Order: sequence, then structure tokens, then C-alpha cells
Amino acid sequence: MPEVSAAKLPPASPLQVELPVNLGRLQFSNPILVASGTFGYAREMEALVDLSRLGGIVPKTITKLPRKGNAPWRTIETPSGMLNSIGLDNDGIELFIKHHLPYLANLGTAIIVSIAGRTHDEFVEMAAQLSTEAGIAAVELNISCPNVSGGVDFGTDAGMCERLVADCRENSSHPIIAKLTPNVTSVADMARAAAAGGADAISLINTCQGMAIDWRRRRPMLGNVVGGLSGPAIKPIALRAVYQAAQATKTPIIGIGGIATIDDVMEFLVAGATAVQLGTVNFYNPKVSMEVLEALPGALGELGAKSVQEVVGTMGEP
Repeated sequence: MPEVSAAKLPPASPLQVELPVNLGRLQFSNPILVASGTFGYAREMEALVDLSRLGGIVPKTITKLPRKGNAPWRTIETPSGMLNSIGLDNDGIELFIKHHLPYLANLGTAIIVSIAGRTHDEFVEMAAQLSTEAGIAAVELNISCPNVSGGVDFGTDAGMCERLVADCRENSSHPIIAKLTPNVTSVADMARAAAAGGADAISLINTCQGMAIDWRRRRPMLGNVVGGLSGPAIKPIALRAVYQAAQATKTPIIGIGGIATIDDVMEFLVAGATAVQLGTVNFYNPKVSMEVLEALPGALGELGAKSVQEVVGTMGEP
């Protein structure tokens, strides 16, 4: 990590600030991305967001075969957050390639395809299948979904994680991003495993496991009983995880978790993320990505920075 001077740099003009970021083989026009599962297939948001201005879009996670997902209820509002147990409801890879990808590929921004497999071989097969498709900037391995059977297996076992990333990279022409879970003993160990497997970038965190109960009926409120907690409530956990992962490896980090304002974005950058993904906030403020993108040059300029990279991982001692 670069050393941080205690002296405050003079403000830089927002007009001088460069927003493009590099994450290994990945290049984004700016660090503001939108997270899988919160932006649909982007069509749903085109009337509200200038999609071409985004640094990147991660559409809904796809699986080999179509999935109906979990039984209702699937979402529950919680204090400062949301529980979801969607269960990877999606159209499957074949329909995604045929129907959704042509639209996404023409949006003028980076498209990161999120995939989830039931087995090691299924992940690798899907990564290989996408290799022949144009318009894809990277493949994100969703090895951290808590709402499906086996969804976090590859994200909680370092050996399985490293082998999966390595085999997907070997069989894919696209950069590979490993999306990690916070539901582990050591985020640093999992980040090192993903890096050892050759991940071009690491995104974290996925949701934290949680549940909600109707005590009068003495029943769980989610159809799947347990779901994933997201939103502002998990931001401190996500910041901690990003910081620990950035300390453990030189692989670029994409921060996710409770990001809703320009202050949140800047906190993640300073903690060690090179880019961020906005998630749950899209549900209650669908124009937020444009708002933080507009505010980003001014925030960087306030620190005297002329590029995003100048502030990445620059948090000093207390």
C-alpha cells in the first residue's frame, strides 16, 4: 500500500481528475459498477440510468439451466437493510446468450457476466461457453450465494476456490473475477486462494447470512428460512473485508456492500478497492449510480487526487 502523508494536499479541479481504472486485464471507464441481482438485465433500468456512463454492469447471475428460484417470501425489509432469498431465479445460459447478451453488448459499457454452477465442472463449462461470445468484459464467479444448496462451498474452502478459479481462467478467454462471501473465518485466506488461482480481480462481499421470524406465528418469514442480508447494515463488514483482502493480496479489489453515497464510495476506495458495485441501493434510489458518478470528481479533487488510483488503499494509521 502507498504511504499516506499527514499533510493535506491542495484540492484538484474536478475537470483535471481522471476516472478510468485498471484491474489487471480489466479496464473500466470509471469505478462505478452495478451489482448482480440488483439491476436485472439492465433493460429494466434504461429509462432511469444512462447505462453507457456506468463503469460496468453485472447482470443477474446465470446458471447452466433456467431456475425458478426459492419459494416465497423471497425478500424481507430489515432495519437498514434487506434480506433476500431469491435462489438464483434466472433464464439459464442459453437464453442469456441468445436474448440478453446482444442487448447488453451494445450498451457502450463493460459487461461482467455473473455465473453460478452446481459443480466445479459446471462452472468451468459455463466459463468456456462464454469464451466464444463477444461483448463480455469479464466473467464473475458467484461462489458466494447463500441462498442455494452448495452456493458457498467454493467460497468457503480455500483449496476448492483456488482450483475453480485456475480452471475457469484456463478455459476462458475473458478475465476472471472471484466474488467472495463474508461468511468465512478468514477473508484474507480466501482472497489469497483466489489470487493464487489467477483471478484478475476479487469482488467482495456478497450478502451476510441472516433470517427474520414472525414470532406470533412462530414461523420464519423467508420461504428458504435463511437469506442474505444486504444494504447499509452490512457496510462496516464489507469495509473490513475489503481492507483485509487488499492487505493480503495485490490482486485488484471490487468493493460491494451497503454502498449508497459518494462518501461510501470513497471509503471503499481508501480501504483498498479499485472499483465498487452498487447493489441494494438501486431498489430504493435507482438513479444513485449517476449521482455518485457526478460527485466522484469533486470528492477525488478534495483529496488533491488527479486519478482514482491515487487514493486506492491509502488509509493511514488511526
